Amino acid sequence: MSLQVRKIRKRRKFEESFKHQIVKDFESGQYSVCELSSLYNLSVQTIYNWIYRYSRFNKKGHRVVESNKSTSSKVKDLEKRIKDLERIVGQKQIMVDYYETMIDLAKERYDIDIKKNSDTPPSGSSKKKS
Repeated sequence: MSLQVRKIRKRRKFEESFKHQIVKDFESGQYSVCELSSLYNLSVQTIYNWIYRYSRFNKKGHRVVESNKSTSSKVKDLEKRIKDLERIVGQKQIMVDYYETMIDLAKERYDIDIKKNSDTPPSGSSKKKS
């Protein structure tokens, strides 16, 4: 007596709003199909099926093909943006260091405390006049 055991396939059902959100994320250029696939643990074909079905831009009979060129150019653009932001942060850090040095020099040479300390007594001009 042999038993035939079949593997039961688990099917996931997704709400229409979720499908529309995935298509919207793809159409906006925020994510690629591969990124959406790994992010939501979906197959690439499932995402393409949703794009064909729910996309505003794709009419029946037209295929959406995402080339590696577009993905690589997107990565290059993001890397360029990171470099630009790192450069800006570096420039700002240089300015902060410069200002701190100027404050320290003002303290040493002119005995002016520009940094506010909590134990500094209030100035005479802050008193209320009668």
